[in-house]
Amino acid sequence: MKSLRVGILFAFSALLLCVVSCQKDPLVKVGANELMSIPEGFPSINFPEGNEFTQERWQLGKRLFFDPILSNTYSISCASCHHPNNAFSDTVAFSIGENNLSGKQNAPSLANLAYHPYFTRAGGVPTLEMQILVPIQEHDEFNSNIVVLAERLKQIPSYVEQAKIAYDREPDPFVITRSIANFERSLISGNSKYDQYEFQGRTKALQSNELRGKKLFFSAKANCSSCHGDFNFTNYAFENNGLYKTYADSGRMRLTRNEQDRALFKVPSLRNVELTAPYMHDGSMETLEQVVAHYNSGGRFHKNKNNNLIKPLDLSKQEQKDLVAFLKSLTDYDFIANENYQK
Repeated sequence: MKSLRVGILFAFSALLLCVVSCQKDPLVKVGANELMSIPEGFPSINFPEGNEFTQERWQLGKRLFFDPILSNTYSISCASCHHPNNAFSDTVAFSIGENNLSGKQNAPSLANLAYHPYFTRAGGVPTLEMQILVPIQEHDEFNSNIVVLAERLKQIPSYVEQAKIAYDREPDPFVITRSIANFERSLISGNSKYDQYEFQGRTKALQSNELRGKKLFFSAKANCSSCHGDFNFTNYAFENNGLYKTYADSGRMRLTRNEQDRALFKVPSLRNVELTAPYMHDGSMETLEQVVAHYNSGGRFHKNKNNNLIKPLDLSKQEQKDLVAFLKSLTDYDFIANENYQK
């Protein structure tokens, strides 16, 4: 009888161990520090008070990011327009939201959002936590209400449990916005061939055409780095790049009501740009070759175009090819392959 009781106890313990291990999130394989590892050449990240990084907050935010429960009819999630394999950007000019409505601007990459000083292409949202509200309430995105979403989540015991562990409160607007922002701040990309060459001392990481493109990119002739400089390849300024004479989208003016801001848009990061086509604020260009050709031409006339920055470059065909090669060297394949960012 004793051996039978021992056998039963052993079997029960093994079953319990299996249940506990199976309940763990198999995608979270590393510690919190590794989830938020800062690449060489990158500055530290500032977290807002009350939303410091923790793995529990990250797990909750990741779950919400991929959950269509945030949309009115449970039809789309954040990941529907920000695909991990495309550096968290979309593959179409305008993403499709609730009721099959089309968005108004091309969905940008979410890589390295932790370093942005403001959000949206018009720059009207000062924090990442506040930005989470934008797609939730937009009619052509989630077409929902964050108060309604909080009530939905309160009906799901596992969400209630995660919220209490992460923030010591039930799911509410605070928890929703903070947790998703916590996850999105972890989307750090900094291991491209360029990074390996520039910051990691791997002198053979870039090939000859990429090196020529790099030299041209940072030269006075091409002047690309005036807008796309620093470690994140953007100065976060608002510019008109001469895409059209007349714009359907009023750009930053929609926020400021200032005519000088008409058709100005926040300069995007060029990191992973090979993966984020189509390009421009309206997704009107399909290839990097088209983009480089546009800037080589100097663009079209617009009263708010910065003619000191956007002007004919007189680049040869080979120089344009070299520039494209360098832009492709900014692709971080480890970033898009990271299982921690996958559903």
